[in-house]
Amino acid sequence: MNASTSTLNTAGLVAILRGLHPSEAQAVGEVLYGSGFRSLEVPLNSPDPLQSIELLRNVLPEDAVVGAGTVLNVEQVRSCHAAGSQIIVSPNTNVRVIQETVALGMDSFPGAATPSNAFDAIEAGAKNVKIFPAEQVGLAGFKAWTAVLPAEIGLIPVGGINEENMAQWLDAGATGFGIGSSLYKSGRSIEDLKTRAGKLVAAYQTIHEMRKSA
Repeated sequence: MNASTSTLNTAGLVAILRGLHPSEAQAVGEVLYGSGFRSLEVPLNSPDPLQSIELLRNVLPEDAVVGAGTVLNVEQVRSCHAAGSQIIVSPNTNVRVIQETVALGMDSFPGAATPSNAFDAIEAGAKNVKIFPAEQVGLAGFKAWTAVLPAEIGLIPVGGINEENMAQWLDAGATGFGIGSSLYKSGRSIEDLKTRAGKLVAAYQTIHEMRKSA
């Protein structure tokens, strides 16, 4: 199975907070951290994303990883770094974005929809690849990827992941997951978020415990 040494995979689960507003960033971040999430991503098509990234980085403990998503160009990479971002996540494989991210000391998570995309990302310096959209690649396609990609590269499916299908993806070679709308949506109550986060973390932990004892 692929296994990454990246900061991101110390948690395994990444909360994708698309639409997060700075006014709710602290409450959302604290609930997710308390539920067991250690990696949070604020997509740049959210309201004032750099402010939310800075707030989250300031209020969460040091073992939390705060990053930016939907990063499309080098200028955005630099702005996110200045705001305190530790990871840069993209929906595509942009070699310049990957290289700038690595040069600034952050972890790059470029999106890839084909093995060719993945190999381009790895050559540019990425140690992890975001499998996106995971529903399109599918489990059968993903298993084929793991047969050819280097074993040390982290593989993070994003799109359609929930507590019901995590085990299948982990068995196929996933090293973590990006969780979006099944966890967070703008306007969702904190209690609802807490319930959803708890279920996802519990499912992830149960799967790993079962795998250890097998």
